Amino acid sequence: MSTVFQFIGENITYIYLILLMAFVGVELISHVPSVLHTPLMSGANAIHGVVLIGAIIVLGNAEATDYFSLIVGFVGVFVGTLNVIGGFVVTDRMLEMFKKKPKK
Repeated sequence: MSTVFQFIGENITYIYLILLMAFVGVELISHVPSVLHTPLMSGANAIHGVVLIGAIIVLGNAEATDYFSLIVGFVGVFVGTLNVIGGFVVTDRMLEMFKKKPKK
């Protein structure tokens, strides 16, 4: 338990930074009009691809005995993949709305 407190004490600046990023991100996203959500998600797929590549690099460079890096890398790859696939699914649904419906 003391190692957890020591880790938090050494990295408190990073923890505050992550919390600040989360709050600012939620605040920004909540003020985006709903009309812009889908095009923004479509454009963000490239950014999520970069995150996915970074997670693959972390996972590939982790030592076999470094379980923390392996777990963080695996979670990053998994969540990044879900994010990219979800973005493409939403973009596909958005594009389906603009197709003309066949006449009966």
